[in-house]
Amino acid sequence: MAASVYECMFILDTAKMGEVSAAEKQLTSILEKNNCEVLVKRPWDERRFSYPINNQKKGLYYLTYFRTEGKNVAAVERDCALSEMILRMMVLRIDPKLVDTMLSLAREEHAVALHNITQEPGDEEEEERGFRKRRDS
Repeated sequence: MAASVYECMFILDTAKMGEVSAAEKQLTSILEKNNCEVLVKRPWDERRFSYPINNQKKGLYYLTYFRTEGKNVAAVERDCALSEMILRMMVLRIDPKLVDTMLSLAREEHAVALHNITQEPGDEEEEERGFRKRRDS
């Protein structure tokens, strides 16, 4: 069986993880212990949750891409369930046609900030006025 590439988003308990580098080492060791080749790993975002997860109100989203055989994914999920630092996780198999694109996007220097792009101050007012003009027309 050929190895596939997987994306895994972890939600880490910031109260139990300590430094990000220590959390990164723990996640990497779980993956490597289960015969996974880590391709990309990076903190994604730290934010408040819409609802508490295990009585926690905020956490760190941590993104990884790794290559392994499908049979190893269940063992990764089991080991992650045993870690008190990991609140939630989701593993997705990446379509082979998208692997290069996904990895190159994840490796980009500004990839973490992509979701934080906001409008310039004042743009909301202009949009609101434009919306009113269209609505009033």
